[in-house]
Amino acid sequence: MRGFARKRGVYVAQLDRTERTILSRVVADTALLLGTRLDVERPEQEDDPLAALAWSADGVAAPTDPALARLLPNASEDDGVASEFRRLTEGDLRAQKVERLRMVWGALLAPGERLEVMPERALDWAAALTDVRLVLSERLGIETDDDAEAVYQTATRRRRAGDEDEVRAALASLYMALTWLQESLMSVMLKAL
Repeated sequence: MRGFARKRGVYVAQLDRTERTILSRVVADTALLLGTRLDVERPEQEDDPLAALAWSADGVAAPTDPALARLLPNASEDDGVASEFRRLTEGDLRAQKVERLRMVWGALLAPGERLEVMPERALDWAAALTDVRLVLSERLGIETDDDAEAVYQTATRRRRAGDEDEVRAALASLYMALTWLQESLMSVMLKAL
């Protein structure tokens, strides 16, 4: 994996097929957590523009999965305000997140090792990578800088096959790779300002 660099007005990274497959799966898993399978055709748009309004008169419960709660946090400490805000915004927020994840997923499935991001879509890419990292950070128990450092140590420690922490180490390595990839994207975006 090579991080993003600006080449001819486009942000370009290099990911081999294995890296692209792993990242596309975790992106798809994040979309699934939001309630959408990326490998299924999207329904056709309705002609009625009011049909797209996602809010309803019914309440929407806060997520019980801690990772989903990180993606869709309460907007207020006041339960009534949080519930009302969630009712009015959660459908649209989920849809926006899924569309960004779908964009990244599609790019990762494209042939070749070159991953291109147009500057006008770079913020969407950064947001999608943030969502994936939020899910991974919750699964890894990252809440503080010390937790992040412990995950870094887990990712860089040598292991033998069959170690009981093998899955955690793989998730930690994935989290660190996504962090590095996102940082490289943000760095080229800042240089372009």
